[in-house]
Amino acid sequence: MATVQQQQQEQEQQIKSTEKRKPVFVKVDHLKPGTKGHTLIAKVLSSNMVLQKGRAASQHLRQTRIAECLIGDETGTVLFTARNDQ
Repeated sequence: MATVQQQQQEQEQQIKSTEKRKPVFVKVDHLKPGTKGHTLIAKVLSSNMVLQKGRAASQHLRQTRIAECLIGDETGTVLFTARNDQ
């Protein structure tokens, strides 16, 4: 049986795991290759659908869509790969 202290620790860990960190907005010129998890405010300059596949006959499989988008802000532009509803 778990003690009261162990139960409290488990509850605290669950709360910590669901807490979101505040977004830190960055500009395009601060991005580095191979990094992820950035939050940007950018304008979509162009968009090109490069893949659209799926099975309409099956209800549990959804369509896959991939588009290459040129996005940017006042500091520069980057090529962004958007998936599905992004």
